[in-house]
Parts: sequence; structure tokens; C-alpha cells
Amino acid sequence: MANKFHIRKGDTVLLLAGNSRGKKGRILEVLRGKDKAIVEGINMVTKHLKPSAAHPNGGIEKREAPVHISNLKVINPSTGEPTRIGRKPNSEGKLERYSKKTGEFIKNA
Repeated sequence: MANKFHIRKGDTVLLLAGNSRGKKGRILEVLRGKDKAIVEGINMVTKHLKPSAAHPNGGIEKREAPVHISNLKVINPSTGEPTRIGRKPNSEGKLERYSKKTGEFIKNA
């Protein structure tokens, strides 16, 4: 059974560890099998491209590498501060994410 993550695509997160510690970015993709996420503008690596039909000259490009989700903390959209995430039922009984700092529900991106 797959683990539930505290982050989702579109969330703004704070990086807690690594060379880019303290930077904020938006989640572009969550890699569920590897427990990692790709964050916009964070953990940039240089990728060498071999010449192909799409890139006739090849080249070197910068792109985001995955970051382990344990090193990410969700930014509460209403306050702009990092917070831990919990899950509790809303008024209809459906589980929703909420900020443990303020207690308010976090809308899905």
C-alpha cells in the first residue's frame, strides 16, 4: 500500500536541508515510488544531452533534481509560514489536510 504524503503537486514548500536550505519553491511533480519530489528552482543539476532528432546539436542544460520529501515543509498559503500538516475530517466527513500551527484547512492546489 502506498504511503500518504504531506505534500502535493502545486504546494509551495520550504527546503529544510541541503545546499539550497531555506529556499522556497513550488512542487512540480511527486515521485511516489521514490519518496521524492521535484521542486521548481531547487536542487539544480547540469544535464548533458546527446545529439538527437529533438536536439540536433546536443548541449548542456540545467534542470531540477528530486529532493526527498522528508526535507520539505509545506508553506501555509494564508499565513506564508512553514507548518506541519495533519489530516482530519471536514464538515462532510471527508479527510482534508490542515495546518497544525493554525488549525485551518489547506485548500488543494
